[in-house]
Amino acid sequence: MSRIIGRKGINYIHRLNSASFTSVSASSIEKGQNRVIDASLTLIRERAKLKGELVRLLGGAKASTSLLGVPLGHNSSFLQGPAFAPPRIREAIWCGSTNSATEEGKELKDPRVLTDVGDVPVQEIRDCGVDDDRLMNVISESVKLVMEEEPLRPLVLGGDHSISYPVVRAVSEKLGGPVDILHLDAHPDIYDCFEGNKYSHASSFARIMEGGYARRLLQVGIRSINQEGRKQGKRFGVEQYEMRTFSKDRPMLENLVIYLSLKLDKTKSINTFLLAY
Repeated sequence: MSRIIGRKGINYIHRLNSASFTSVSASSIEKGQNRVIDASLTLIRERAKLKGELVRLLGGAKASTSLLGVPLGHNSSFLQGPAFAPPRIREAIWCGSTNSATEEGKELKDPRVLTDVGDVPVQEIRDCGVDDDRLMNVISESVKLVMEEEPLRPLVLGGDHSISYPVVRAVSEKLGGPVDILHLDAHPDIYDCFEGNKYSHASSFARIMEGGYARRLLQVGIRSINQEGRKQGKRFGVEQYEMRTFSKDRPMLENLVIYLSLKLDKTKSINTFLLAY
């Protein structure tokens, strides 16, 4: 479905650039891009409405975790594999080698426990020439669309760590204020503008803190941090807990948080985000 959406927008732009046109105006290109963006958001909106209505119909659920994939990898400074992560994560969830019951006995096949609204069509949007400023807005709006459908709670599957910024921004704006964040990572990802890219996977938390979207940021497990990382941490009042002092710091980490950011692999930057309010 998302590929069809992307092709429609791309074909529109191609038609504008056919032999009968010697040039394409910026406004015409932007119109084509807007069509793809609108269609992409409609895709997420309608899927979220469908899942939300199903859960409400079944009843008895105060909150239902809803998977939202963001297959984005171009802001990684090294490997590009994170873009392929969402379907792999889903494959692992539904792997036939295990059953679908949790340790608490909840069945993942029950929509009141887990639903899936699919992926933001990142590649199709980028194929139309949409820049990262607008792409980040699409990701934020997609997260908000899921949050609007009670009782859905988005579990966002990355994607490189640059998606932390638009996801946190969406949660903060939707809840009406800054959130507390527990960030588990070997790196602080707080460079001001890594390699000239303000949306780099290594700069996501600088954007979050600049925007005032975090009330408190705890970065736990840090073991690769340079002078800039420490300076940025002090600038934004970040609580950075390094692995070398983890045993000593552990008592201070027993706090309730609203937003969890977890990087599962330092090379592939696969991220999972949990909204737990």
